[in-house]
Amino acid sequence: MIRLLHSLTTSLLAALLLTLTTSVSAAGVATCTGKFPNPITDICWSCILPLSIGGARIGNFGDQEDIDNPSSPLCTCGVNPIIGLSIGFWEPARHVEAVRKPFCLTSLGGIDLDPGIPAPEAARFTRPEGDGDGGSFYQAHFYVNPVLYYLEVVTDFPCLEKGSFDLAYLTEVDPLWADDELTLIINPDAALFANPVAVAACAADCVAASVGFGIREMFWCAGCQGGLYPMNGHVPYHMGGVRTAALMAQRLTAKMHRELIAWGWHGQAGLCGPYFEPVMNKTAYKTQLTHPIPNTTKEAGKCCQPFGRTTVTWGAGKEYPVRGEDFAFMLFRKRNCCVGY
Repeated sequence: MIRLLHSLTTSLLAALLLTLTTSVSAAGVATCTGKFPNPITDICWSCILPLSIGGARIGNFGDQEDIDNPSSPLCTCGVNPIIGLSIGFWEPARHVEAVRKPFCLTSLGGIDLDPGIPAPEAARFTRPEGDGDGGSFYQAHFYVNPVLYYLEVVTDFPCLEKGSFDLAYLTEVDPLWADDELTLIINPDAALFANPVAVAACAADCVAASVGFGIREMFWCAGCQGGLYPMNGHVPYHMGGVRTAALMAQRLTAKMHRELIAWGWHGQAGLCGPYFEPVMNKTAYKTQLTHPIPNTTKEAGKCCQPFGRTTVTWGAGKEYPVRGEDFAFMLFRKRNCCVGY
Protein backbone atom coordinates (compact mmCIF):
# COMPACT_ATOMS: atom_id res chain seq x y z
CA MET A 1 0.00 0.00 0.00
CA ILE A 2 2.82 2.37 0.89
CA ARG A 3 4.55 1.58 -2.41
CA LEU A 4 1.31 2.24 -4.31
CA LEU A 5 0.86 5.62 -2.61
CA HIS A 6 4.50 6.51 -3.28
CA SER A 7 4.07 5.59 -6.95
CA LEU A 8 0.90 7.67 -7.29
CA THR A 9 2.53 10.63 -5.57
CA THR A 10 5.57 10.45 -7.86
CA SER A 11 3.34 10.24 -10.96
CA LEU A 12 1.24 13.24 -9.86
CA LEU A 13 4.33 15.35 -9.15
CA ALA A 14 5.82 14.46 -12.54
CA ALA A 15 2.58 15.37 -14.31
CA LEU A 16 2.39 18.66 -12.41
CA LEU A 17 5.98 19.59 -13.26
CA LEU A 18 5.39 18.75 -16.93
CA THR A 19 2.28 20.94 -16.99
CA LEU A 20 4.06 23.85 -15.36
CA THR A 21 7.00 23.56 -17.73
CA THR A 22 4.70 23.52 -20.76
CA SER A 23 2.75 26.51 -19.46
CA VAL A 24 5.89 28.56 -18.83
CA SER A 25 7.24 27.71 -22.28
CA ALA A 26 3.98 28.66 -23.95
CA ALA A 27 3.74 31.90 -21.98
CA GLY A 28 7.22 32.91 -23.10
CA VAL A 29 6.34 32.70 -26.78
CA ALA A 30 4.71 35.96 -27.87
CA THR A 31 2.44 35.89 -30.89
CA CYS A 32 2.77 38.29 -33.82
CA THR A 33 -0.59 39.62 -34.95
CA GLY A 34 -1.89 42.82 -36.45
CA LYS A 35 -3.46 44.49 -39.42
CA PHE A 36 -2.80 47.42 -41.73
CA PRO A 37 -4.91 50.38 -40.61
CA ASN A 38 -7.91 50.88 -42.86
CA PRO A 39 -7.87 54.59 -43.79
CA ILE A 40 -11.66 54.62 -44.13
CA THR A 41 -12.77 52.88 -40.94
CA ASP A 42 -9.75 52.96 -38.61
CA ILE A 43 -8.74 56.64 -38.75
CA CYS A 44 -10.69 59.40 -37.07
CA TRP A 45 -10.52 62.11 -39.71
CA SER A 46 -12.04 64.79 -37.52
CA CYS A 47 -8.69 64.90 -35.69
CA ILE A 48 -7.35 66.99 -38.60
CA LEU A 49 -9.52 69.85 -37.34
CA PRO A 50 -9.56 72.64 -36.53
CA LEU A 51 -8.30 74.42 -39.62
CA SER A 52 -6.93 77.89 -39.12
CA ILE A 53 -6.01 80.95 -41.16
CA GLY A 54 -3.71 83.01 -39.04
CA GLY A 55 -5.12 83.11 -35.53
CA ALA A 56 -8.71 82.45 -36.67
CA ARG A 57 -10.03 78.89 -36.41
CA ILE A 58 -12.52 77.69 -39.03
CA GLY A 59 -14.35 74.42 -39.68
CA ASN A 60 -13.98 73.20 -36.10
CA PHE A 61 -16.66 70.53 -35.93
CA GLY A 62 -16.98 68.76 -32.60
CA ASP A 63 -14.94 71.40 -30.77
CA GLN A 64 -11.60 69.75 -31.61
CA GLU A 65 -8.61 70.77 -29.51
CA ASP A 66 -5.90 73.04 -30.85
CA ILE A 67 -2.84 75.02 -29.80
CA ASP A 68 -1.92 78.59 -30.68
CA ASN A 69 -1.29 79.51 -34.30
CA PRO A 70 0.68 82.43 -35.80
CA SER A 71 -1.50 85.49 -35.34
CA SER A 72 -1.07 87.07 -38.77
CA PRO A 73 -2.96 85.51 -41.72
CA LEU A 74 -0.22 86.71 -44.11
CA CYS A 75 3.26 85.20 -44.34
CA THR A 76 6.33 85.19 -46.57
CA CYS A 77 8.95 82.57 -47.31
CA GLY A 78 12.09 82.29 -49.39
CA VAL A 79 14.91 84.57 -50.50
CA ASN A 80 12.55 86.10 -53.04
CA PRO A 81 9.54 86.26 -50.75
CA ILE A 82 6.22 84.94 -51.94
CA ILE A 83 3.31 86.28 -49.97
CA GLY A 84 0.95 83.57 -48.80
CA LEU A 85 -1.64 82.58 -46.23
CA SER A 86 -0.73 81.14 -42.84
CA ILE A 87 -2.60 77.81 -42.67
CA GLY A 88 -2.83 75.50 -39.66
CA PHE A 89 -4.14 71.95 -39.27
CA TRP A 90 -3.30 68.59 -37.68
CA GLU A 91 -1.56 66.33 -40.19
CA PRO A 92 -1.74 62.52 -39.80
CA ALA A 93 1.86 61.78 -40.72
CA ARG A 94 3.39 59.28 -38.28
CA HIS A 95 2.50 55.90 -36.81
CA VAL A 96 3.83 54.29 -33.61
CA GLU A 97 3.36 50.76 -32.33
CA ALA A 98 4.31 48.92 -29.13
CA VAL A 99 4.80 45.16 -29.55
CA ARG A 100 5.67 42.15 -27.42
CA LYS A 101 7.60 40.10 -29.97
CA PRO A 102 10.77 41.59 -31.45
CA PHE A 103 10.56 42.50 -35.14
CA CYS A 104 6.79 41.96 -35.20
CA LEU A 105 5.29 44.63 -37.47
CA THR A 106 1.75 44.92 -36.18
CA SER A 107 0.82 47.80 -38.47
CA LEU A 108 1.89 45.81 -41.53
CA GLY A 109 -0.53 42.99 -40.88
CA GLY A 110 1.52 41.16 -38.26
CA ILE A 111 4.59 40.48 -40.40
CA ASP A 112 7.36 38.76 -38.44
CA LEU A 113 10.69 39.93 -39.89
CA ASP A 114 12.85 37.63 -37.74
CA PRO A 115 16.24 38.67 -39.21
CA GLY A 116 18.11 36.52 -36.70
CA ILE A 117 19.30 39.48 -34.63
CA PRO A 118 18.92 38.87 -30.88
CA ALA A 119 16.59 41.33 -29.16
CA PRO A 120 14.77 41.18 -25.81
CA GLU A 121 11.12 40.22 -25.89
CA ALA A 122 8.44 42.14 -24.05
CA ALA A 123 7.94 41.12 -20.46
CA ARG A 124 5.96 41.92 -17.36
CA PHE A 125 7.77 41.74 -14.05
CA THR A 126 6.56 41.10 -10.52
CA ARG A 127 7.89 42.67 -7.37
CA PRO A 128 8.98 40.40 -4.49
CA GLU A 129 7.83 43.00 -1.95
CA GLY A 130 4.30 42.72 -3.30
CA ASP A 131 3.63 46.47 -3.41
CA GLY A 132 1.34 46.38 -6.44
CA ASP A 133 1.75 45.88 -10.16
CA GLY A 134 5.20 45.10 -11.49
CA GLY A 135 7.05 46.71 -14.36
CA SER A 136 7.06 45.87 -18.05
CA PHE A 137 9.10 46.16 -21.22
CA TYR A 138 7.99 46.63 -24.85
CA GLN A 139 9.65 47.02 -28.21
CA ALA A 140 8.39 49.88 -30.38
CA HIS A 141 8.44 50.96 -34.02
CA PHE A 142 8.15 54.36 -35.70
CA TYR A 143 6.57 54.68 -39.15
CA VAL A 144 6.34 57.48 -41.68
CA ASN A 145 2.69 57.58 -42.69
CA PRO A 146 1.67 60.69 -44.70
CA VAL A 147 -1.79 59.27 -45.33
CA LEU A 148 -3.28 62.52 -46.68
CA TYR A 149 -0.64 62.67 -49.41
CA TYR A 150 -0.65 59.11 -50.72
CA LEU A 151 -4.45 58.92 -50.64
CA GLU A 152 -4.55 62.21 -52.57
CA VAL A 153 -7.25 63.51 -50.28
CA VAL A 154 -6.15 67.03 -51.18
CA THR A 155 -4.33 67.50 -54.48
CA ASP A 156 -1.76 70.18 -55.26
CA PHE A 157 -1.49 71.28 -51.63
CA PRO A 158 2.09 72.26 -50.73
CA CYS A 159 1.63 71.80 -46.97
CA LEU A 160 1.45 68.00 -47.05
CA GLU A 161 4.56 65.90 -46.45
CA LYS A 162 5.28 63.86 -49.57
CA GLY A 163 6.11 60.18 -49.28
CA SER A 164 4.65 56.75 -48.65
CA PHE A 165 4.10 54.40 -45.73
CA ASP A 166 7.57 53.44 -44.54
CA LEU A 167 9.26 51.92 -41.51
CA ALA A 168 11.57 54.55 -40.04
CA TYR A 169 12.85 53.10 -36.74
CA LEU A 170 13.16 49.73 -35.01
CA THR A 171 14.05 49.72 -31.32
CA GLU A 172 15.22 46.09 -31.60
CA VAL A 173 18.46 47.26 -33.26
CA ASP A 174 18.94 50.16 -30.82
CA PRO A 175 21.06 49.11 -27.79
CA LEU A 176 19.84 52.18 -25.87
CA TRP A 177 16.21 51.00 -25.83
CA ALA A 178 16.84 48.09 -23.46
CA ASP A 179 19.45 49.69 -21.18
CA ASP A 180 18.72 52.50 -18.70
CA GLU A 181 22.39 53.44 -18.35
CA LEU A 182 23.07 53.64 -22.10
CA THR A 183 19.92 55.72 -22.53
CA LEU A 184 21.59 58.47 -20.49
CA ILE A 185 23.69 59.19 -23.57
CA ILE A 186 20.73 60.90 -25.23
CA ASN A 187 18.88 62.06 -22.10
CA PRO A 188 21.48 63.02 -19.46
CA ASP A 189 18.97 65.58 -18.17
CA ALA A 190 17.00 62.66 -16.69
CA ALA A 191 19.28 62.90 -13.64
CA LEU A 192 17.77 66.31 -12.84
CA PHE A 193 14.25 64.91 -12.53
CA ALA A 194 14.96 61.66 -10.66
CA ASN A 195 13.56 63.01 -7.40
CA PRO A 196 10.18 62.91 -5.63
CA VAL A 197 9.45 66.62 -6.19
CA ALA A 198 9.84 66.43 -9.98
CA VAL A 199 7.79 63.23 -10.15
CA ALA A 200 5.01 64.66 -7.96
CA ALA A 201 4.82 67.72 -10.19
CA CYS A 202 3.68 65.47 -13.04
CA ALA A 203 0.28 65.29 -11.34
CA ALA A 204 -0.37 68.82 -12.59
CA ASP A 205 0.61 67.75 -16.10
CA CYS A 206 -1.84 64.83 -15.86
CA VAL A 207 -4.69 67.17 -14.91
CA ALA A 208 -3.84 69.60 -17.70
CA ALA A 209 -3.62 66.83 -20.32
CA SER A 210 -6.95 65.36 -19.21
CA VAL A 211 -8.84 68.61 -19.86
CA GLY A 212 -6.74 69.92 -22.75
CA PHE A 213 -3.05 69.71 -23.59
CA GLY A 214 -0.20 68.92 -21.23
CA ILE A 215 2.11 71.59 -19.84
CA ARG A 216 4.84 72.14 -22.41
CA GLU A 217 7.36 73.41 -19.85
CA MET A 218 7.11 70.12 -17.93
CA PHE A 219 8.87 68.22 -20.68
CA TRP A 220 10.03 65.46 -18.32
CA CYS A 221 6.43 64.42 -17.64
CA ALA A 222 4.23 62.15 -19.74
CA GLY A 223 1.00 63.29 -18.11
CA CYS A 224 -1.11 60.53 -16.58
CA GLN A 225 1.24 57.89 -18.03
CA GLY A 226 4.04 58.84 -15.64
CA GLY A 227 7.54 60.03 -16.46
CA LEU A 228 9.00 60.52 -19.93
CA TYR A 229 12.45 59.44 -18.74
CA PRO A 230 14.22 57.18 -19.39
CA MET A 231 13.52 57.20 -23.13
CA ASN A 232 13.46 53.43 -23.47
CA GLY A 233 11.12 50.47 -23.21
CA HIS A 234 11.28 49.92 -19.44
CA VAL A 235 8.22 50.95 -17.43
CA PRO A 236 8.52 50.75 -13.63
CA TYR A 237 4.80 50.17 -13.04
CA HIS A 238 2.61 48.37 -15.55
CA MET A 239 -0.97 49.61 -15.19
CA GLY A 240 -2.53 48.03 -18.27
CA GLY A 241 -1.50 47.54 -21.88
CA VAL A 242 -3.22 50.62 -23.33
CA ARG A 243 -1.70 52.98 -20.76
CA THR A 244 1.77 51.49 -21.18
CA ALA A 245 1.52 51.57 -24.98
CA ALA A 246 0.48 55.24 -24.85
CA LEU A 247 3.60 55.91 -22.78
CA MET A 248 5.73 53.99 -25.30
CA ALA A 249 4.30 56.13 -28.12
CA GLN A 250 5.18 59.32 -26.29
CA ARG A 251 8.65 58.13 -25.29
CA LEU A 252 9.56 56.94 -28.77
CA THR A 253 8.36 60.18 -30.35
CA ALA A 254 10.40 62.17 -27.83
CA LYS A 255 13.38 59.93 -28.59
CA MET A 256 12.98 60.61 -32.32
CA HIS A 257 13.09 64.33 -31.60
CA ARG A 258 16.15 63.95 -29.39
CA GLU A 259 17.92 62.04 -32.18
CA LEU A 260 16.76 64.67 -34.74
CA ILE A 261 14.76 62.10 -36.69
CA ALA A 262 11.52 63.94 -35.91
CA TRP A 263 11.38 67.73 -36.34
CA GLY A 264 9.04 70.55 -35.44
CA TRP A 265 6.45 71.67 -38.00
CA HIS A 266 4.33 74.07 -35.98
CA GLY A 267 4.29 77.69 -34.88
CA GLN A 268 5.84 80.72 -36.51
CA ALA A 269 9.11 78.83 -37.00
CA GLY A 270 7.37 76.09 -38.99
CA LEU A 271 5.62 78.28 -41.56
CA CYS A 272 8.40 77.89 -44.11
CA GLY A 273 9.42 74.32 -43.33
CA PRO A 274 10.48 71.97 -40.53
CA TYR A 275 13.07 72.86 -37.92
CA PHE A 276 15.18 71.02 -35.34
CA GLU A 277 13.37 70.42 -32.05
CA PRO A 278 15.52 68.16 -29.84
CA VAL A 279 13.18 68.68 -26.87
CA MET A 280 9.77 67.56 -28.08
CA ASN A 281 6.82 69.89 -27.68
CA LYS A 282 4.25 67.37 -26.49
CA THR A 283 1.39 69.77 -27.15
CA ALA A 284 2.10 69.49 -30.88
CA TYR A 285 0.76 65.91 -31.08
CA LYS A 286 -2.58 64.18 -30.82
CA THR A 287 -2.87 60.38 -30.87
CA GLN A 288 -5.51 57.90 -31.95
CA LEU A 289 -5.46 54.18 -31.21
CA THR A 290 -5.74 52.13 -34.43
CA HIS A 291 -4.98 48.61 -33.13
CA PRO A 292 -6.20 46.26 -31.74
CA ILE A 293 -9.55 48.11 -31.54
CA PRO A 294 -9.57 51.44 -33.41
CA ASN A 295 -10.70 54.26 -31.15
CA THR A 296 -13.15 55.93 -33.53
CA THR A 297 -15.96 56.36 -30.99
CA LYS A 298 -16.23 60.02 -30.12
CA GLU A 299 -16.41 61.33 -26.59
CA ALA A 300 -17.67 64.91 -26.42
CA GLY A 301 -17.09 65.13 -30.18
CA LYS A 302 -13.46 63.93 -30.03
CA CYS A 303 -11.71 60.63 -30.66
CA CYS A 304 -8.07 61.82 -30.42
CA GLN A 305 -6.09 62.39 -27.25
CA PRO A 306 -3.13 64.70 -26.61
CA PHE A 307 -0.03 63.11 -25.16
CA GLY A 308 -0.51 62.39 -21.47
CA ARG A 309 -4.30 62.19 -21.30
CA THR A 310 -5.67 59.55 -18.96
CA THR A 311 -6.67 56.28 -20.61
CA VAL A 312 -9.52 55.72 -18.15
CA THR A 313 -12.02 57.53 -20.37
CA TRP A 314 -11.11 55.99 -23.73
CA GLY A 315 -8.89 52.94 -23.13
CA ALA A 316 -11.41 50.60 -21.47
CA GLY A 317 -12.11 47.46 -23.48
CA LYS A 318 -9.32 48.13 -25.98
CA GLU A 319 -7.10 45.24 -24.79
CA TYR A 320 -7.83 41.51 -24.92
CA PRO A 321 -5.67 38.36 -24.60
CA VAL A 322 -3.26 37.06 -27.26
CA ARG A 323 -4.33 38.98 -30.40
CA GLY A 324 -5.09 42.21 -28.58
CA GLU A 325 -1.89 42.81 -26.62
CA ASP A 326 0.04 44.76 -29.29
CA PHE A 327 -0.92 48.40 -29.88
CA ALA A 328 -0.61 50.96 -32.67
CA PHE A 329 -1.32 54.69 -32.72
CA MET A 330 -1.76 57.24 -35.48
CA LEU A 331 0.05 60.48 -34.66
CA PHE A 332 -1.50 63.76 -35.74
CA ARG A 333 1.14 66.47 -35.59
CA LYS A 334 0.42 70.19 -35.58
CA ARG A 335 1.31 71.75 -38.92
CA ASN A 336 1.57 75.44 -39.70
CA CYS A 337 2.38 76.32 -43.28
CA CYS A 338 2.70 79.37 -45.49
CA VAL A 339 0.63 78.62 -48.61
CA GLY A 340 1.79 80.69 -51.54
CA TYR A 341 1.53 79.54 -55.15
